[in-house]
Amino acid sequence: MIQRVLIANRGEIAVRIIRACRELGVKSVAVYSAADENSLHVQLADEALCIGPAAAAESYLKIANIISAAEIADVDAIHPGYGFLSENAHFAEICRNCKITFIGPSPENIQRMGDKAVARETAKKAGVQVTPGSEGLIQSKEEALKWAQQVGYPVLLKATAGGGGKGMRHAHNDISLMQAFMTASAEAERAFGNSGMYMEKFVESARHIEVQIIADHHGHVVHLGERDCSIQRRHQKLIEEAPSPILDADTRKRIHRAAVKIAESVKYRNAGTIEFLYDAATNEFYFMEMNTRIQVEHPVSEEITGIDLIKEQIRVASGEPLSFTQKDVKLDGHSIEFRVNAENPYRNFTPSPAHVDWVHFPGGAGVRIESHVYSGYDISPYYDSMIGKIVVHAPDRSQAIHRMVRSLNEFMIEGPHTTVPLGIAVLLDSRFARGEYTTKFLDEYLAEGTFVAPQHK
Repeated sequence: MIQRVLIANRGEIAVRIIRACRELGVKSVAVYSAADENSLHVQLADEALCIGPAAAAESYLKIANIISAAEIADVDAIHPGYGFLSENAHFAEICRNCKITFIGPSPENIQRMGDKAVARETAKKAGVQVTPGSEGLIQSKEEALKWAQQVGYPVLLKATAGGGGKGMRHAHNDISLMQAFMTASAEAERAFGNSGMYMEKFVESARHIEVQIIADHHGHVVHLGERDCSIQRRHQKLIEEAPSPILDADTRKRIHRAAVKIAESVKYRNAGTIEFLYDAATNEFYFMEMNTRIQVEHPVSEEITGIDLIKEQIRVASGEPLSFTQKDVKLDGHSIEFRVNAENPYRNFTPSPAHVDWVHFPGGAGVRIESHVYSGYDISPYYDSMIGKIVVHAPDRSQAIHRMVRSLNEFMIEGPHTTVPLGIAVLLDSRFARGEYTTKFLDEYLAEGTFVAPQHK
């Protein structure tokens, strides 16, 4: 079993990994930027090392600094969390060359499935349907125009190394495509150090369905059901739930089978998520991409299966077989996750980094909090705006919705603005209650103009 883990990340996911390590009896080493000196993961870890200034490019994305910290701390493994270097095949390869276990898939897995353009070809070879799109990467604006004419508008430009909604833009005509290509590729270069883009047909009225899988080094690939992540703004998810309220039993089995088939076809190892677009009008689903890492929304899968994915990642990376089989996975009840972002939803989601004067998180039965924020904490302007996740579990979807509304109403914070008021409004919307929503729901809901700031006397 792995004995010492360096966590190459920050925020709530770093805290989550530290907790899993502690329960396994594994020592944790935190790394932090100068801006994160007082962050909770630094305080909770067994050891902590500063790896550079505030800018992510000089700290959390600086491979040399992270490897140096790993050697100084004499760790035998690195957990990358999500974002930053988690889907960087070069980083995973360097870990392997330095005899440090990378808690995630192999460099070859990441190269094949983390590169979204290559992943589409892999899915096609595995017999799984993909959305119509470009073959390989698009090298220029002129090539983008050529593919758009073949695919047909609207189209979606996507960064091949992307994640978290970065490097993604819609285009509905030639003019918007030119602007989208330049903007998305530049954003991708800044975020991932890779400006590569590909294109796919934009499926109107689609649902975003993803299947959680985990595989060991002994040939076992298991799925933990699906999540519905369709409530999103500009490709940034806000609410996720499991299981999806829209899939029938047959479609659910088919989409689970397709996810496992893709993972098996590349001899995948460790945790990953296969993402699909589901067209409710035709009852067809299309492979979209694979995230070769743990995801922000993994807790909803944990809640409905009772399986700790982070612990399982560490065990698998240690060479152990999965502690369960597919037959052992039983989906119990319903879980919903809400991402609490430090943004002002009344002012076009303007980031709201601020000093947290005071914070109170909800509690009670079936409520789980994932956060690195505490009273007196300074929310940094340098990183993602998510400051926490509220996750609920209940016997059925209706009770889960009520529990989440109750929890969001209990959440109190003085200092930053947050997305919590929007979450309450969406959860109370009758269309959400009926499960009648698509990836366009949130943008359309905001365009209706019913979500307005309260008037203070």
